[in-house]
Amino acid sequence: MEQNTVVPVENFAAFICELDKLKAVKRQITLPADGNRKENSAEHSWHVALMATMLCQYAAKPINTQRVIQMILIHDIVEIDAGDMFAFNEQQDHDAQAEKELTAAKRIFGLLPAPLNNDMLSLWLEFEDAKTDDAEFAKAMDRVLPVFQNMNNEGGSWRKYGIAREKIEKRNHHLKTCAPQLWQYLMTELDSAVDKGWLLK
Repeated sequence: MEQNTVVPVENFAAFICELDKLKAVKRQITLPADGNRKENSAEHSWHVALMATMLCQYAAKPINTQRVIQMILIHDIVEIDAGDMFAFNEQQDHDAQAEKELTAAKRIFGLLPAPLNNDMLSLWLEFEDAKTDDAEFAKAMDRVLPVFQNMNNEGGSWRKYGIAREKIEKRNHHLKTCAPQLWQYLMTELDSAVDKGWLLK
């Protein structure tokens, strides 16, 4: 019987060590439990992944939770090179960011041995496109976490930057189809945020 070739452990070392850099990428969300410092992208990815394991029960379509979690854990790795961009920047900024992130994805996943390098790049691209059921749910989880966080921080970055409710709804539109029950929860929370002055109408 032919045995599978085991890739030497050292072939993963460069990629594993590269991941440390994601811990230095700061986001706009602040953490009231830690002196309102800005969270980093590695913390964000962990938080989204753990949240998804809890909320996957609300998925309206069958999803592969393991694939969803893997997408979430790798989706922000590109920020090692491209940095984080505020969600509500202008569209041209996001277009330019997308190009930077694709270049970053090719470089960073290229540190992995074949065929895992291509597998991870394909999974990252699937998340970005959000066309499959797994990817749409993963994207929805990534975008709804800041809602929980800002509601827990009296508006947080919404208040700081004067964000309008419609922008939060638009950013979370994937929830409508992939998790309608979570969409209804979101609507209730946004109503409350507007009433409290944390979101603009």
